[in-house]
Amino acid sequence: MNQDEVPPVINFKNRTPPRFIAIEGAIGVGKTTLARQLADTFNYQTLLENAEQNPFLERFYQNQKHAALATQLFFLFQRSQQIEDLRQGDIFEPVRVSDFLIDKDKLFAQLNLDADEFQLYDKVFQQLTIDAPKPDLVIYLQASVDVLLARIQNRGVEFEQRISRNYLESINEAYSEFFLYYDDAPLLIVNADEMDVVNRSNDYTQLVDYLLNIRSGRHYFNPTFF
Repeated sequence: MNQDEVPPVINFKNRTPPRFIAIEGAIGVGKTTLARQLADTFNYQTLLENAEQNPFLERFYQNQKHAALATQLFFLFQRSQQIEDLRQGDIFEPVRVSDFLIDKDKLFAQLNLDADEFQLYDKVFQQLTIDAPKPDLVIYLQASVDVLLARIQNRGVEFEQRISRNYLESINEAYSEFFLYYDDAPLLIVNADEMDVVNRSNDYTQLVDYLLNIRSGRHYFNPTFF
């Protein structure tokens, strides 16, 4: 949101937000930004993947084949520990919004690892993700490769500038296939190409108003401009 813009006012109308929201989408689509905004709106704690803590990630973008397994295993251990902390947390603690879905870890592993590496990874995955809590709502931010490339460039993380168009196309295809069959939680698919929840407060208020009405099923959201 621009500094001079009045913060949006959300009319809850006695509607209760989902207790656990997970946000997903490709690199650069705006997952963490939206997670933090929803956390501020609902007074939730955030559960963020903190990709910058992965010491192998920069090496992965320099040489994907060489560093893929180490990168994926680090993310898997990191995310499974966060999920375990969430699962064992005090039920009276504030509820949370996350910028990742634990299921997506295998999606990236299948994309980045060869057959032998994936077999090893999958054995570890099966041990670490038992009893992971299911979100009450999953938000899938969907954007074109051109938009993703522009946002990655704008946020200026040096090693991310090596991400290729082909790799982003592969990620988008993998996400599309994954969510085509996803039915573990209510799903909201958001057209993020034209949406700007940072600089256009109306986009954000429309999205929040829409998600407050979701209790089950699959839904699609496009911001309305006026």
